[in-house]
Amino acid sequence: MEHQQRSQKRLSPSSDREDMALLLAPRLAYFAGVARNEHVTRAAGELNVPQSTLSRAMARLEHDLGVELFARRGRTLVLTTAGRTFLASVERALGEVERAAEEVRADADPATGKVAFGFLHTMGAETVPGLLGAFRAEHPRIRFSLVQNYGEAMLEGMRAGRLDLCLTSPVPDAPDLVARRLDEQKLRLVVPADHRLAARRRIRLAEAAEENFVTLEPGYGLRRITDALCREAGFAPRIAFEGEEAETLRGLVAAGLGVALLPPPTVPRPGVVELTVTAPRAVREIGVAWPAGRPDTPPVAAFKKFLLSRRGNLLPS
Repeated sequence: MEHQQRSQKRLSPSSDREDMALLLAPRLAYFAGVARNEHVTRAAGELNVPQSTLSRAMARLEHDLGVELFARRGRTLVLTTAGRTFLASVERALGEVERAAEEVRADADPATGKVAFGFLHTMGAETVPGLLGAFRAEHPRIRFSLVQNYGEAMLEGMRAGRLDLCLTSPVPDAPDLVARRLDEQKLRLVVPADHRLAARRRIRLAEAAEENFVTLEPGYGLRRITDALCREAGFAPRIAFEGEEAETLRGLVAAGLGVALLPPPTVPRPGVVELTVTAPRAVREIGVAWPAGRPDTPPVAAFKKFLLSRRGNLLPS
């Protein structure tokens, strides 16, 4: 009687779907087995559970649903109309669970598994393809799910379980993440080809204090670095345009719309001149980060070890 009262309470109109799933899920495979065999004893042998356990599970399942799933004909059980309707959905649900299990097992396979890897847009044209090519030379069948995004979005992706690890800048410092510095990349002041500073090769950043800047949007790591370097040089940059991609900013500079602090381009861009910044020291650190305390699958562990082995030699020369 106590069990019946508890079941009725959980299946009241105020119960949510999670309560229903929690209550019914352990019995679904038992129900499908009994439905397949139309016999409790045969199903118990197939499922390797005591017959008494199976009988009680079916009785409780019918009680909690409030419908009869089987019609008893001697020792044979025949599905009712409600039972057939329920079985169709149960088989779909169990099939999805089985497919999900197969997928996660495949993703964890040491030879053919998958790595969900995030990286900055500025590393997508040359750095990441080179890294993946070198890694795949030793692990040719490991698969990758690649995500290009700005740093904060990738960190949130890792926290949400969508990414295994990422290359980002600045190197994050957060208690729920592990991060390792791998390399640093010089930043240059990019000016239009006809700019008053274009004849120079080197420049102190303070000399650009009166210029309009084009930058990435707030929240991007390179924007934070730009703001910090300008602050160190003694001024706050006057922002004319904000964008989401470094090469777009180079195009804006070429059009004479401002200057920008950017990493070197993969291919030289016409219409701009790139100046070495002598003060303050204009670099961005590149690091790899992953969630603290999350066990690695063998493919993720192998790729992480590979990235850490590239410390100081991550970026193309």
